[in-house]
Amino acid sequence: MKRLDAEEAAPIVDRMLAQLLATVPSKGRLGSDARTAIGDTRANAFKLCISDTLGPPLDQCFELARLAGTSSTQINHVREQIEQEAPATLGGALVMNCGIRLCLATQCHIIASMSFVSRQDVDALKQQLLQPFQDAEEIAADEMDQMTFQALVALHGTVTNHLVATARPLPRMLNYQFFEPLPSLVMAYKLYDDASRCDELRAENKIVHPAFCPMAGQALSS
Repeated sequence: MKRLDAEEAAPIVDRMLAQLLATVPSKGRLGSDARTAIGDTRANAFKLCISDTLGPPLDQCFELARLAGTSSTQINHVREQIEQEAPATLGGALVMNCGIRLCLATQCHIIASMSFVSRQDVDALKQQLLQPFQDAEEIAADEMDQMTFQALVALHGTVTNHLVATARPLPRMLNYQFFEPLPSLVMAYKLYDDASRCDELRAENKIVHPAFCPMAGQALSS
């Protein structure tokens, strides 16, 4: 990478990894390993950019962050922050696009081990991934980067199929409407014939006070 490109790319790397660092737990050996790798890469960002050796250390940072417990939501936020960059050089654009692709790959890896309790959660995640993948695929196509384009399309298809298969056996969310505010215990008994599911109902609808629940909300179909 030329010096001018590296001078723009290095700060992008620094901001990207600062966002990633914020997702890493502050305790534990895995968190320590991730923070060390991220710190080393940030400190040597310019050197890595100008010598064209940034790829492996950057990939390791994302992988260690995933192993340390970074969530899908957190990685999605990191990607959104990277997308706000507006590089003027080829090197800066390459680093930004690389960061976006690593975020998508990491998020898919995290999703593969997630457990879901309702189709609503799965559908929301599918929708969240749709536009970022389409944008990344379009950029790769515009760059005539056939290998990256095919990899992104394959990854998008794989994670979508996984989510569809995961959602198939899950219960659907249904709307309910009562004629007066009721305690969550009563609502759970009326909806599920099981008052012990009141906490589940409260969590699904973000109920503030379980003794005075809103008359309308959502419940699992089973």
